[in-house]
Amino acid sequence: MSELTISAGIAALNSAYPEHLASSWDSVGLVIGSPERELACIFLTVDVTQVIVDQAIAVGASLIVAHHPLLLRGISTIAETTHKGAIVSQLMRHNIALYTAHTNADAAWPGVSDALAQCIGLEVVPEVAIEVETGIGRVGELSMSVTAEQFVKAIEQALPHSPSPVLLAGDPEKLIKRVAVCGGAGDSLLEQVAHFEVDAFVTSDLRHHVVSEFIAAHDCAIINIAHWVGEWPWLNQAAEVIRSAFGDKVKVIVSDLPTDPWTRSISRS
Repeated sequence: MSELTISAGIAALNSAYPEHLASSWDSVGLVIGSPERELACIFLTVDVTQVIVDQAIAVGASLIVAHHPLLLRGISTIAETTHKGAIVSQLMRHNIALYTAHTNADAAWPGVSDALAQCIGLEVVPEVAIEVETGIGRVGELSMSVTAEQFVKAIEQALPHSPSPVLLAGDPEKLIKRVAVCGGAGDSLLEQVAHFEVDAFVTSDLRHHVVSEFIAAHDCAIINIAHWVGEWPWLNQAAEVIRSAFGDKVKVIVSDLPTDPWTRSISRS
């Protein structure tokens, strides 16, 4: 029986991903549950969806650590007839606490973009953030130059499978070595990326006109990956934070269930 409490787990996470780093609009920290409850099993996920809650219940989780906030925008009811209300009710009935680390995990050193960079084979340039004010986004280098097409194929192999394809904008034969990355939606960083003289930018949720105008003006390939895929590597980073703090005193489970909302990718031959 663990003698640790939820508050101890929160303290360990807050030491690595300080809540004060979160953007003013964000919602991070303990969302559901008592900090004084026993901490026996931590379950990590990008999103809190019904399939994730079902999995957390099945493994006996006492705390879910999620990247995306369940209650980011204001709601007027948590009735079980609503999607979020049903999830909140289930978590409370099964005594599962919920903790969120969102933009604070994006801005932390290391954080979400560091985990993505490492996963796709980049050596991160120390103390360089794409967005200086927030600390979000990283710049890294490959050990050797590869073509953009080769890099895209390597990314597909390195990251977890998703129905959403990895998309390349720009010349497939362009040589890639210096790369900017941002886990999650990164189109707001394009203006800053242009000043870093990178060969490619890897991020998510990019829009048609934004990408079209950027590649017309800059010699930089754009690689769009699924949002869930780009943030999932952070779960293993956070899991190591917990393991380093508690060893085998707490069971740590990283969910590999895809929470990408897209379920099929139909390509034309």
